Amino acid sequence: MPGENKLLVVDVGNTQTHFGLFEDGADRVSQDWRFATVRESTCDELGAALSNLLALRGLGFKDITRSIVSSTVPQLSEQWMLMAQRYLGHEMLVVGPGVRTGMPIRIDNPREVGADRLVNSVAAYDRYKTTCVVVDFGTAITYDVVSDSGEYLGGIITPGAEISLDALYERAAKLPKVEIVEPRGLIGKSTVEAIRSGIAYGFAGQVEGIVRRLRAELGPDTAVIATGGLARAVVPFAREAIDEIDDYLTLTGLRLIWELNQG
Repeated sequence: MPGENKLLVVDVGNTQTHFGLFEDGADRVSQDWRFATVRESTCDELGAALSNLLALRGLGFKDITRSIVSSTVPQLSEQWMLMAQRYLGHEMLVVGPGVRTGMPIRIDNPREVGADRLVNSVAAYDRYKTTCVVVDFGTAITYDVVSDSGEYLGGIITPGAEISLDALYERAAKLPKVEIVEPRGLIGKSTVEAIRSGIAYGFAGQVEGIVRRLRAELGPDTAVIATGGLARAVVPFAREAIDEIDDYLTLTGLRLIWELNQG
């Protein structure tokens, strides 16, 4: 809806950038967009892309009064900050060292935790208030564990579906490049369907196996939530492992962290 005083939340991933708006005092995203992450983007290019997408919804820069970004691409954090200074007229909060998250980090080197993984964990614990796991289906598949008392305990990282497909395409000359969609069945009747089945059921099997081991260690009632661009392509085949999917988990976590750092 048009009107000022909106919070812009930006999640810069290796493959896609997902960003959205929160109305003043709201806890759900009112608008959101995705575009491909281009590592060489300048602050002016980011500003132009943001302006065009806002205009499609009848919005403009004047509607945004505050903002926050988390990024897995370090050079883009600076460009988003410069964009906010130049076009939004304020300082953008960047998730990183020195920013309050309200979550103790219990790993060997806390600075190693990706901003997106920490943001997801904050959002998941805010929802469940108990031991939980976030499975993020992005360029990599990450499993992040939060304790019953709200501590970040660590996680697991595996190559994602797109990385696996790219490697298969590059190493096997006769195999085609395949779009990740739901397979027609377990046994593929063509090369394309066989690859789609392998991706869907193969990664679902990985998720089920890892989550089963995590619940054996953490407790059978451990909540597991999935997010990320490819979650809906895999989770339908691993329903017993995943309690729910939330496409806006990272954006919600960014809102929570922004609120925590005010005042």
